[in-house]
Amino acid sequence: MQMDRWFVVLSTTFFAGAASAQVMAGRQTEKLPVSSKEWTFFLGGYGYLGGGDSAYGSAALSAERKWLHLEARYNYENLRTGSLWTGYNFVAGHELVFRVTPMFGVVVGRTTGIAPGYELSFTYKRLELYSEGEYVRGTKDKNDSFFYSWNELRYSPVNWLHFGLVDQRSKEHRTEFQGQHGVSLGFSRRNLDYTTYAFIAGSGGPSVVLALSYTF
Repeated sequence: MQMDRWFVVLSTTFFAGAASAQVMAGRQTEKLPVSSKEWTFFLGGYGYLGGGDSAYGSAALSAERKWLHLEARYNYENLRTGSLWTGYNFVAGHELVFRVTPMFGVVVGRTTGIAPGYELSFTYKRLELYSEGEYVRGTKDKNDSFFYSWNELRYSPVNWLHFGLVDQRSKEHRTEFQGQHGVSLGFSRRNLDYTTYAFIAGSGGPSVVLALSYTF
């Protein structure tokens, strides 16, 4: 079937691997609609369990209007660290929708630096490929510099249920790429979404990310 072919092609782009020795950030934003008149907001909260580290949480808030993307994150680049972002939305396609948002951020706190980044997605009917990433350049200590990305393939057989594959990768200053790979299962109701991500392969040991988001 055509959908099966799409699933095979997209899934082969994933697992080349890496897990962060920085904070395991997890997926921060859902694909948001671009409104021609109104603002759209996204609020996400995330809990991280396992992986040899103490449990902790993080949060993200984003706002979009037309081409403009604004975002604030906490505990994403590092613990007790915040970041502010601005970006430009590009959207193309109808049945197969492509969306990319190049961004630039400022990071302050335990890690301080500047960070070019991106968010992108391909959506085809009930199938979505999503990726976000950033390169943080430490301004106080070059050893704080690192690359991090989160990649997710999601399928929704019905409106309230979705599942898929997930991969996160990172590379710190003068280190090799590391990675973790796993699966996801989530439930949606109106503007709310809850997703559990279980990382079961790769470096760092098994870990779980719990994500709750609200779009308004």
